[in-house]
Amino acid sequence: MSTQAGPTGLSERALGPDLARGFMLLFIALANSHYFVYSDRVFGGFPIDGSAPDRVVGMMISTFVDGRAFPMFGVLFGYGVAQIVRRQREAGKDWWPIRKLLWWRSLVLIVLGFLHAMLLYIGDILAAYGVLLFLGVWALRWKDRWLFIVAAFVLILTSLPSEDSLATSSDAADPAMLPPDFLGQFADRVVVQPFIAGLGWIGFVTPFLIGLWAGRRRILERPAQHLTLLRTTALLGLTIAVAGALPVSLVVGGVLTQPSDHALSILGPLHDATGVFGGFGYAALIVLVARRLGDRQGPVSLAIAAVGQRSLTCYLSQSVVWAVVFTPYLLDLSHTLTTTTTALLAVATWLSTVLLADRMRRADYRGPFEILIRRITYQPKRTAATLSRNSGNRA
Repeated sequence: MSTQAGPTGLSERALGPDLARGFMLLFIALANSHYFVYSDRVFGGFPIDGSAPDRVVGMMISTFVDGRAFPMFGVLFGYGVAQIVRRQREAGKDWWPIRKLLWWRSLVLIVLGFLHAMLLYIGDILAAYGVLLFLGVWALRWKDRWLFIVAAFVLILTSLPSEDSLATSSDAADPAMLPPDFLGQFADRVVVQPFIAGLGWIGFVTPFLIGLWAGRRRILERPAQHLTLLRTTALLGLTIAVAGALPVSLVVGGVLTQPSDHALSILGPLHDATGVFGGFGYAALIVLVARRLGDRQGPVSLAIAAVGQRSLTCYLSQSVVWAVVFTPYLLDLSHTLTTTTTALLAVATWLSTVLLADRMRRADYRGPFEILIRRITYQPKRTAATLSRNSGNRA
């Protein structure tokens, strides 16, 4: 008789993936927050008319952060799915129950992402991850060569010339991003959110599939067995990412003049496609750092890893800050803060989540949204019965 395998316990988790998630949430904060800064003239989400420090900060974010942080989370997402599959198979589960479990998890992400987009931040990625997982379940039994073939095909497809790259967009924040009133935001966002969820997953396919492959081999959990691969990936991945970002980031920094629309249709996808290699490089680099730390983990590394263990809660906490600070009917600071001060806000926000997550770690508390998604995913019948019973009691 097979048994249902639960989620990985905190004491069983490898340091590398958690440290990567925790640190890269800093980059997620930097990547998301600058889009709120208002200006009549925008390039790649950065005001063109900013000060010299603003242009330098913008160039750094465009080079090392934008389009580089989210692919790393795509890798870790695929890696985590591979871990779930392995644990379920070791518990004796057949493929069909595993698929159903992951489909249930994808539904939870889609619903949570929809609520997140409606209430806090229209740029939500949780729903897109949910769609990706719903479709990606069919890749679980693919042979390695098919994972690489499809990953390469999608990467080539997304690197083709296009005018839709955010890296070169000249669009300022719209009402869906900065709603003027509370009730009106739902009408604006309910139209935009399905497009983000329905199309946004495409950009994560390549890192997701590579993450599945890496998870099968437990590369991030056992770095000592894969040092050459990890070192090569870190060096080449980050080199490609930086080189591919420079044509756009130098424009953001005011070093180069903005090229023609035709050139931008090539440079934007180039910026995004090379960022996928940056995601691989960052994951490999941080795992190598975690290996060097070994058992010599200090309070800083433990606190950052705690963020990675509670990445969903910390990610949603960032959105609370963006909503309060930038929404016009709240603090409305999108016209006041600059690229530089917004970057400082992003760093401060991330540091606050580090302190929060570390306090949860010390209290041996996983995190509210981590508990929620695990209970719904691994105990759907019990959760449904509880919800039904609570509804009956309220009635």
